[in-house]
Amino acid sequence: MDLYLPIAEMSVNALLIVALGGLVGFLSGMFGVGGGFLTTPLLIFTGIPPAIAVASAASQVTGSSVSGALSYLRRGQVDVKMGLVLVAGGLLGSVLGSFLFAWLKQQGQVDVTIGIVYVIFLGAVGLLMLKDSIRLIRQQARGEPVRARVRRHHPLVAALPMRMRFPRSGVYISPLAPFLVGAGVGVLTVIMGVGGGFIMVPAMLYLLGMAAGVVVGTSLFQIVFVTAVATLLHATQSQTVDILLAALLLLGGVVGAQLGARAAQGLPPERLRLFLALLVLAVAIRLLVGLTWTPAELFSIQTAVS
Repeated sequence: MDLYLPIAEMSVNALLIVALGGLVGFLSGMFGVGGGFLTTPLLIFTGIPPAIAVASAASQVTGSSVSGALSYLRRGQVDVKMGLVLVAGGLLGSVLGSFLFAWLKQQGQVDVTIGIVYVIFLGAVGLLMLKDSIRLIRQQARGEPVRARVRRHHPLVAALPMRMRFPRSGVYISPLAPFLVGAGVGVLTVIMGVGGGFIMVPAMLYLLGMAAGVVVGTSLFQIVFVTAVATLLHATQSQTVDILLAALLLLGGVVGAQLGARAAQGLPPERLRLFLALLVLAVAIRLLVGLTWTPAELFSIQTAVS
């Protein structure tokens, strides 16, 4: 069943897009990640223009993150004070990212930039996750006890002025640190069409030293607001949000997330992290090939039909 996407100006198989959303939702439920960092590359692989894929994926991430954020909020696993600082930084970053996105689009470099940014970040995150998961699997194979991570914030964070207490997160740091982290993720949200959880969560753990129990919930709290603003900026400035495409993705993602959560119950966490790391690296390699491989036709001519 083909549907015409008015913003992307192309027809797609609706069942394929729903299935793609279901696949991303399944992986999200299985691995406990937002999945937005996989949605955009997979849309690009199916022929969706990168700019449309980024903006539509951001709107899909907004919808899929609301229920998760509310669930963590009801359980008291959200540091609202920290979250508001992250949101403030994220809003600033989103505005700066929107100007950068518009400039890149004007220069005709937005598609290449999106691909390069994804290759860099997915490659780095995938390698770090692969290294960490292999280390844990080897320790378990040798029967060594897995040591708990010592929670502390980064020395650079400790050097920042105007410290403030965040009791729920168990840290006493400058609000400038989470503000800058939120701003950086806000820029990436606009450029990459992701919630930024795969960057935000490690930053909250290893840079800010936050308690692990509130990290995921606080990250989702920030994602809801920042991706909503990023979607609004894309819709008003670059007109690249395809609501029909986002709705199809969300339809599949809701069902896929439930199935993924059930499938993950019988698998050990370290194995899940290993599978996710390999998946992230595979997507990064596929994008890298697409950026460097010489196409069969160097030029194409499109004829407008009036």
